[in-house]
Amino acid sequence: MQVKHTLEPYYNKDSEILILGTMPSPKSRELGFYYMHPQNRFWSCLAKVFKEEIPNNIESKKEFLKKHKIALWDTCAVCEISGSRDSSITKVIPNDLTEILKNSHIKEIYTTGKKSYELYNKYIYPKTKIKATCLYSSSPLNCAIKMDKLVENYQVINKSQK
Repeated sequence: MQVKHTLEPYYNKDSEILILGTMPSPKSRELGFYYMHPQNRFWSCLAKVFKEEIPNNIESKKEFLKKHKIALWDTCAVCEISGSRDSSITKVIPNDLTEILKNSHIKEIYTTGKKSYELYNKYIYPKTKIKATCLYSSSPLNCAIKMDKLVENYQVINKSQK
């Protein structure tokens, strides 16, 4: 099924880190913000990385991101996808990162999962020339990666701010 990205990128002029997924899940699109599926481990992982409480609503998530100078968006503006399965993504029209990069201080780009990394390198890197680092997917579909390993992998975000 063809899906159009409906969420605005989250960033501000102080953002230094950009984390890119592929396409918001149906639950995230329904609720209007990123990583909103209750079983997605993104927010609990970042909370552990920064040794903070898990933000529990959209406003607290935005405050958390702002505090840590993190921007969020996705690699796909439009794609064909089955549910939330990144492996099913085809017919991609990529997002244009020009606005974020022009209006912030992005120093590092991370992708959540191999598919986002692959799409970034294929469609977006040729324009930005900014190398991305691939993080593990925090999706509940990636249950082979346990939480402690996920947190260890995401520690690179905290280290890049120092």
